Order: sequence, then C-alpha cells, then structure tokens
Amino acid sequence: MYTLFLKIATRYLFKNKLYSLINILGLSIGVASFVLIMLYVDHEKSYDTFEGSENVYRAYMDYQEGGKWVAGDANTYIVTGPTLKDEFPEIKDFLRFRYVNGVLLLHGNQVFEHTKGSLADPSYFKIFHSQLKQGDVATALDEPYSIVLTEALAHKVFGSENPMGKSLKLNDSYSPIFTVTGILEETHRNTHIKNDFLISFSTFRAWEVFEGDWERTWTQNVYYTYFSTDSNTNTALLQQKIKDFKIEALPYERHNIEPLEDIHLYSNKPYEAEANGSIQRVRFLFIIGVIIMVLSWLNYINLSTAKSLERAKETGVRKVAGAQKPQIVFQSLLESFLLNGIAVLVAIGIVFIALPSFNTFIGKDLSLGISNIDQMLPIFGLVCLGSLVSGLYPSFILSRYTPANTLKGKVNTSPVGLKVRKGLIVGQFFATIILLVGTLMVNKQILFLKDRPIGADLEQVVALHWQVLNLGSDSDSTLVQGIRAFKDELRAIPFVEQTATANTFPGGRYEDLGSSAGITFPNGTRDEKRITYNYSVSPTFFELMDFTFVAGGPFKETSRGYSNEIVMNERFVQYMGISEMDEAIGKTVRFWDQDWTITGVLKDYHHFGLKTGIEPIILRYAPSSNNILVKLDQKALASGGMEQAMVQIEGTWKKIFPESTFNYTFLDQNFEAQYKEDKTFGTAFQIFTVLSILIASMGLFGLTSYTVVRRKKEIGVRKVNGATILQILALLNTDFVKWIGLAFAMAIPVSWYAMNQWLNGFAYKTSMSWWVFALSGFLALVIALVTVSWQSFKAAAQNPVESLRTE
Repeated sequence: MYTLFLKIATRYLFKNKLYSLINILGLSIGVASFVLIMLYVDHEKSYDTFEGSENVYRAYMDYQEGGKWVAGDANTYIVTGPTLKDEFPEIKDFLRFRYVNGVLLLHGNQVFEHTKGSLADPSYFKIFHSQLKQGDVATALDEPYSIVLTEALAHKVFGSENPMGKSLKLNDSYSPIFTVTGILEETHRNTHIKNDFLISFSTFRAWEVFEGDWERTWTQNVYYTYFSTDSNTNTALLQQKIKDFKIEALPYERHNIEPLEDIHLYSNKPYEAEANGSIQRVRFLFIIGVIIMVLSWLNYINLSTAKSLERAKETGVRKVAGAQKPQIVFQSLLESFLLNGIAVLVAIGIVFIALPSFNTFIGKDLSLGISNIDQMLPIFGLVCLGSLVSGLYPSFILSRYTPANTLKGKVNTSPVGLKVRKGLIVGQFFATIILLVGTLMVNKQILFLKDRPIGADLEQVVALHWQVLNLGSDSDSTLVQGIRAFKDELRAIPFVEQTATANTFPGGRYEDLGSSAGITFPNGTRDEKRITYNYSVSPTFFELMDFTFVAGGPFKETSRGYSNEIVMNERFVQYMGISEMDEAIGKTVRFWDQDWTITGVLKDYHHFGLKTGIEPIILRYAPSSNNILVKLDQKALASGGMEQAMVQIEGTWKKIFPESTFNYTFLDQNFEAQYKEDKTFGTAFQIFTVLSILIASMGLFGLTSYTVVRRKKEIGVRKVNGATILQILALLNTDFVKWIGLAFAMAIPVSWYAMNQWLNGFAYKTSMSWWVFALSGFLALVIALVTVSWQSFKAAAQNPVESLRTE
C-alpha cells in the first residue's frame, strides 16, 4: 500500500511540473539561505566555548561619569587578578595576558613577521582548557624567557625540525634568548584571544623592555584578566561583591566581570583584544533566515490549498473506492515530504556550491560536513518540522471533501480557505516590505557614514610602519636619527608633499593611544571622573591632516623634537568647563606629573569613527617611532602612479635601514575598514531580500497561474460581452493590490521599530526618511503587479472562443 502511495505521489509531482518546480525551487532557496545563515549564526555563537567555559569570566573596569558608573576599558591592572583571587574565595584561579605587539621572531638568519603573542600566566592551560602537543603544561610557562608556539608557527619557523628546546629571539639580535618549552595543540577553536605564541609571565620582571612597568600596580591598565569559578558559584552575587569592592588607589574606578562566552557578541569596549562581533547583526540575520524559510513554506501551503480544488474529484473517487480520511491525509503528507525532501537535497547542493563564495564574502571559514553535523541536526530538524506543519493544512483540506459534491463538480472555494490564502499572501508581502525597508535603511546609513566629513583629510595619506633590526645598545637615539635622515631623503622624492610622525591617526587602534586619569584643570580642579586619551605627534601633523584650529595653533618646532606643549580638541575644552575656546590658549593642565601648556584648540574630528561619539582628546608634542605619515602629491601621482611612488619610498627606507621590515597603510582605507562588518551586513541584507522577493514572486506567479486557469471561462464570457483587456487586468489584479496595501500598512510600524533599534548602535545615524517606506511599498507593488500581470495579460489577450470551446 505504501509503495502505491509513493507511486501516486511521484506521478502527481511529475504530472504537475510547473507546480512542482515552483515549490521545489522556492523551498530549496529558502532552506539553502536558512542553512547558510544558521552556519554563520552558529559560528558567531561558538566563540570561546569549551569544556568549563561557562565558569570563566573576564574582569574589566567601570568608570564613574556624571555620578553614574559606565563600562570602561576591557583592560585591567597587573594586580587585578591576584587581588580579586585573595579577596573572593569563589575565584579558583586567575590568568593575565599582556599583548606584545609588532613582534618579529628571529631564528638564525630568518626573520618572521606578522606574529602576535602575549605574556601569560601558567594558569592559561587550565583556565582555557588547552593542551600541549609537546611539552608539559605544568612547567611550560614557569621559567623566565620560556616561549610556547602554536603548531602553525612552529612549523613555519622550524619546518620538520623538532622545535622543543630551540632558541628564538624577538625583534633584534640584541634580544635575550627565548627557549621553546611547548607546542600548543591545534583546537580550531573560535576565540577572541588570538596568539601565535605565549611568553611566560615571569619574563615580565626579567626583560628590560618592561623595566619599571611591574611597579605600576594601579597606574597602568594594559592587562586582560580572566578567572575561573566553581560551577555552583552564584555569579550575580559575586559580580555585585566585586563591584562593591573598593580600591583606595582607584576612587573613580571599580572592577566588573562578564562571562567569557559573551565577550565576542556582547562586549564592545575600548582596548578589546580584537574587533568583536555584534549580537544585533546576528539577530537580524537570524530573523532574515527565518523569514525566508517561512516564506517558502507559505508558498507551499498557498499553492497546495489552491491545488486541492483541482484534486477534489480525485479525492471523491478515492473515497468512493473505500479510502479513509487518514489515508487521504497520509497521501498528501507523503507528497509534502517527497517534495520537501527533494527541495532539501537541492538546497544542500546549493549550500556546497555557494559556501566558498559565502565564506569569501563574510570573511569566515564556515564548513558543512561530518565535523559539525551535531550543529546542523537541529537546523534540519526544524526544516522537517516545518515540512510537516506546512503539509498538514493542505492534507486536511483534501480529506474533508465529500464524495457526492466533488463528483458532481460542486466544490467551490470556501470563504475560510479564501481568507487563509489572502492572509498568506499578505504575510509574504508583509515580510518582503520589511526586508525592503531594511535594505534601503542599511544602505542609507552606510552611505551616511561614508559621506559624512570626519574633520580630517585622509586622502593620499600613507602611514609607514616597520621593525628595525640590529640597532645596537643605543637603539632609541639611533632610530630617531635614522627617522630624521629618512624624512630628509623623502623631501627629494617628487611624490611626497609632506611628512609627519605620530603614534596613531584617525581610525587607528585604541592600543596606540595613551590614557590618563586625574588631570588637573587650569582652575586647579583635579578631575578623576573619566579616562581621557592622548597621543604624540610632530608639529607638521596638523597641516598634513588638514585639521582646523578654532583657537591658537600647533606646537612650535624645537631642536630637541619634543616639548611640554599640547593641542586639544573642542570637546576637551568644553569638558574643562571653558566656554570660549580662545580662553584655553596659554593655560596649563597637569597629568603624568608634568605641566602641559595649551597652544591650540582643534575643531572636533572623529578620531574613533562615526559609530562612537567624539571623545575629549589631547595631542602631545613628543617623538614617535610608531608611524611616519606621508602626504602624497596628487599631481605627481597622476603622472607617475601610486605603485611607483611606494617603490621609491620603500627604496629610500631600505637605504637608511637596510636590515628592517617595511609596511604601510593607507589612512582612508584603514578608516573605512571599521565599517567593513556593516557593509557586509548591508550586502547580505540585499542578497537575502532579493531571494525573499524571488520566493514570494514565485508563489504569487503559481497562484496567479492557477487562478487564471480556474477563471478561464469567466474571462471568455466577459470578453464576449465586450470587456476590454484593461478591464480584465483590473479584475484579476485588484485583489492583489488591496492585499499588498494591507501588508504595507502592517509593515510600516514593524520595520520602523526594527530599523530604529539597529540605528541606535551608531552614535551618528541617518534619519528614518518617509521615502524609504514609500519606495519599499511601491517596489513591492511593482513586483507583485509585474508577476501577476504577465499571467493576467496572457489570459485577457486569449481568444474567448478557445476559453468557451468546451462549454
């Protein structure tokens, strides 16, 4: 019997090719889109999850601003871990990281760039549940100058040679010798902490690079602190106790904690270990995936219930022949599962084909295979459940027809069934309009960010950064002299318009900024309310960046290359309580146990980008070896080209520092890179919106095709009685226009709320323009009319004789 049911189901699907194709195509696009989105969602939610990760937390600092506590830096102090562990018995162990940035590894005559490592406590292996492929976790990070490498870095440096016990140097040949004491086992774990190597924390006190830093117990917060607790710990109570814990040296700061598993998606603090993800983006994409999947199911329900009228006589004959209601339902469900099964197989094929491009697009390395089958089972389980639910309604529609009426041809569309189909179409276009509004608003916001002036000119400015080897014992003075010679040589290059040095620049990293608390204002008031940022630049920096001074001017050049003069932005002057910018010139502020004289006030510029507000910031006159900024001459570039310009600049650098690395960054590209995730999100929104429109249009096309067939004779009679093509089109299209109008009215408040929530993540945001909603509704209407009218026009233009021939 079941074999017969399967044959009937297969025969029906092949007989109704258009119906089957529309359903399979719609369902496969929906399932493939849903699977791709869920792969991304699962990837983002899998960060820092391992055995025991639910009991690991990160400490961070809260700052007091305006009498309220606000989340501050992701960094803490060197004694944060030991202090909290001694104070709170709930804390089992702690771990500190201190990143060692811009490191070169030297092995013999080989130099290895672009490596990133940290000082780390021996508790790393226990708290982060990591194992060593070689070495002993109990001792690998105990002794000073011990270094643990990842498998990838060990293979890169030593090849097939056993790295254990081998020697490495960092940055130059005058570095102390580090001994390889372990090789980390590769876990392919998603984590916000990425290290190519770990250096024993005990090296901190021995290495002259950090000389004096270990004494800065509560004055230098450059450490990431993690700790583990017992599984039965009352975390909320522990968090409150930690927040209430007072430290005399930090009257306007306090410690706070957050779960390790939440950091990637929920934390967005200054000095994060890396650019984190966004739970908001994940939620939006998840909702889009669900919408697309539901749209494909709604298509199936709509077309199946419409088709059920055509199959009424078949159902009547089967009932007369003895078929019971459960058998009718089972037959229909079998067809549903067969059709959905084919669609799922097609969808899996689409996923495998599209996954490489999808990975390139989002910058991830997602995979679908045996390794993550446990993650995908719930997804496919949801697909199967949806297939069952979407198949149930058409099944019951078919099973309730009475044999007498169906065999006499007295089966008509019920009012309830008609309302259901109308509701499904309204639901499809309700979702489509929301996605259209979302697409337009995301693009509008991205364009707003791109076009908004930031208060500086980053065009044709390149930041040169490097590592110089073998400078000798007097490395600082040798480097400073070399940089001066390099800048002198640059002036002879026709491509170079101007140069400057700077620790950082607009759009640069937080870790390149200095920070200070307890600044004494000109009126003698000592401010402990907030952390303020500063960085060092040369006097030519302001002209190179095309900054605008609202009062005063830049520092005066000195033969020493530094002074106690500073420039601050308008926001800092306002923060000090000075209303007129000119009044700040010549006044003195005190921080870092030194008095600093204000020479100028800059018009506020967006140093941190447009996603955050403008912060009070100070620019100091001090030597910097982080970056040499080069403003390129546009006329020279027009004739010689960017590639030739960089070849000449690099050649000049190698002439001064032959034993060195050379890298560069274009400031405009670097600044725009902070919006990369938002641009990717916007493009993803567009792609999945187009797919949802395609699915909705296919369903509307199928439903219109069936409607036209059912009303074929009615159209013929109307034409014989003098109806024009336009009147026939109006007859067939009016209902669809009303339904889309209803969907538009329902979608406006929902889409407004959703996009307003998304925009709240930006400090500077575009407006919710009325034309976005109007254009979305208009596009939905055009899409529907084009889809419907094509079928309607064919029916209206047909010779009525053909329609009435069978009467």
